[in-house]
Amino acid sequence: MKKIAIIGAGRVAWNLAPALKSCGVEIIEVWSKSRASAEALAAHVGCRCTWGTLDEVTHDADLLVVAVKDTALPDVLCQLHKGREQTLIVHTAGSMPLSLFADAGHERGGVFYPMQTFSKERAVDFARVHLFIEAMQADDVEALEDMATALTRNSDFVHRSTSAIRRRLHLAAVFACNFTNHCCTLADDVLREAGLDFSVMLPLVDETIAKLHELPPAQAQTGPAIRRDDNVMGVQMAMLADKPEMQKIYTLLSKSIQRYD
Repeated sequence: MKKIAIIGAGRVAWNLAPALKSCGVEIIEVWSKSRASAEALAAHVGCRCTWGTLDEVTHDADLLVVAVKDTALPDVLCQLHKGREQTLIVHTAGSMPLSLFADAGHERGGVFYPMQTFSKERAVDFARVHLFIEAMQADDVEALEDMATALTRNSDFVHRSTSAIRRRLHLAAVFACNFTNHCCTLADDVLREAGLDFSVMLPLVDETIAKLHELPPAQAQTGPAIRRDDNVMGVQMAMLADKPEMQKIYTLLSKSIQRYD
């Protein structure tokens, strides 16, 4: 893949574009609906940019990487079809199927799914990211695998996948990442009421994650629910009396923990 254009300038694109450039790929263009977003990412990776209509996107790229919101993806792929029937186009979404490309009339389509959480404020080390690859044509699978291996520098982190497997991976990631982070948000609320900063939780959170490198999650579980300490749980439920939604979350998670005991 000598020349790549990035479609989108959100959190995935902001991390993926410079990472690809750092492993020798030429990023020739960034497109975004927003001019400001397109210009910012293009300046970050040193390429030209376009914005607004997708008709402006280059026809010179060997690969188009589409990193947009899932809801926008079918329409974006349809708009990219004209004049790019033979161009390899991939999306980066966990839950969106490969069949979207055939639905849009593309003969070459693929998926380049990095299973990681991304933020613009923090650069991700792709050497620690598992990448899941899928494509309509066998040659494209191999080409995407080569690009993924160059990105991660570790072929063990590159996996051939299917749309069904990716959906399951994405669901697991929602529990392991998104819900976990939200629980930390709830913890932050509890701490703020006591005038405490969330930073006091970081050693605890770090140790929790560190244990998962050595133990299965169910075996690493601690806390009042797994101990069936009804006294402590009762006191904590009472502390949440003015937060009925958090009480429900506390109860549901505690019961779920106990079912794995």
